[in-house]
Amino acid sequence: MIDLVKNFSISARRMKKSVIRELLKLTHRPDIISFAGGLPDPATFPEAEIKDIVDDVLTRHPHTSLQYGPTEGIPALRQEIARWMTRSGAKVEVENILVTTASQQGLDLVAKIFIDPSDPVIVELPSYVGGLQAFSAYGARMIGVPTDDDGIIVDLLEKKLEMLQHEMEHYKFIYLVPDFQNPAGVTLSPERRQKVIEMGDKYNVLIIEDTPYRELRYSGEDPPSLYGLCDSGNVISLHTFSKILTPGLRVGWVVAHPDIIHKLTVAKQATDLCTASLPQDIAAEFLRRDLMEDHIEKIKEIYLKKRDCMLNALDEFMPKHPQLRWTRPDGGLFLWLTVPEWVDCEEMFFDAVEHNVAYVVGNAFHCDGGGANTMRLNFSYPSEEQIREGIKRLAGVLKAHIKNKQPTEDEVDYIV
Repeated sequence: MIDLVKNFSISARRMKKSVIRELLKLTHRPDIISFAGGLPDPATFPEAEIKDIVDDVLTRHPHTSLQYGPTEGIPALRQEIARWMTRSGAKVEVENILVTTASQQGLDLVAKIFIDPSDPVIVELPSYVGGLQAFSAYGARMIGVPTDDDGIIVDLLEKKLEMLQHEMEHYKFIYLVPDFQNPAGVTLSPERRQKVIEMGDKYNVLIIEDTPYRELRYSGEDPPSLYGLCDSGNVISLHTFSKILTPGLRVGWVVAHPDIIHKLTVAKQATDLCTASLPQDIAAEFLRRDLMEDHIEKIKEIYLKKRDCMLNALDEFMPKHPQLRWTRPDGGLFLWLTVPEWVDCEEMFFDAVEHNVAYVVGNAFHCDGGGANTMRLNFSYPSEEQIREGIKRLAGVLKAHIKNKQPTEDEVDYIV
């Protein structure tokens, strides 16, 4: 065979396997309780409604549902998305919408039309690994900005923007997951949202709002979306039906200024021509029948109980230590656990699997290689019984690792 490495493109040589996907291969045993994936609970899938919709769609217009469609998305779905988002307060017209093959394609298309090799891109620390992979594949140089319980720290963000502007760097965008962030579960505060919008205008930089979880709020009040706050067209907002309907449809959408939508559409034509028509018809009909709001409320009932179950189990079983803490998300699918700094969560992962529990190591979400003492925990997929037992197992593994690393005398006093 020819030397493939020599013949692969620069972009292909940059591509790396997902750390998460590789580690998940170790968690497929039925006896393992996994907090590692980001899977919705299958109990939330509206199977009966979708079956009825499929029968109806294939009865009324099978030739169009089984045919190629427009690259921008079928008109019915774009119209229903615009109607649904407008009801939530956003100013969205059909020409602002591009339907994608889930939101991951949206990330790839954004990277494709904006990133040149070595371009600086600002991301959160930690940040969604799918975004990091998409940007890295096009040669972006990721610049991380730390987050806290209120999202990205805007003072540090502005310092990075000032530095890049001073150095005449060709920075392109700020990538944020502002609502119940994957992985940390934190939400960008209203005050910081406004400052981010102001920085976009001040520093002439786009803002990528990746918001697959926004509708899944279990407590607290909804802050305005970044897209809704921005009047200048500087925000590109990515959405998906994967978390609020079913991931099997593989349908998402991008909301942006029509000029950006046009360029994304051209890029999508070279990628897949169009998103599959039948899943779009299903999503459009689900919205047309006004089923979405009641369906989301059912999802929230299930996930609220699971979130509270995980938080209660962490409070009950985790060892007490000043460096051990976790986020308390108001929505979404995840929370973020930070352990004492001398504990390596990647090393501990293999012990956890031996004790039949799994998580995702935090360094996968850090563009700078940090986060060794962090992990992401998912509460949407396992049952409440599994959550409680899994956290109990994880607490036992963590307690052993804290003790085995020989903390100082002051730190020993906190371990119970």
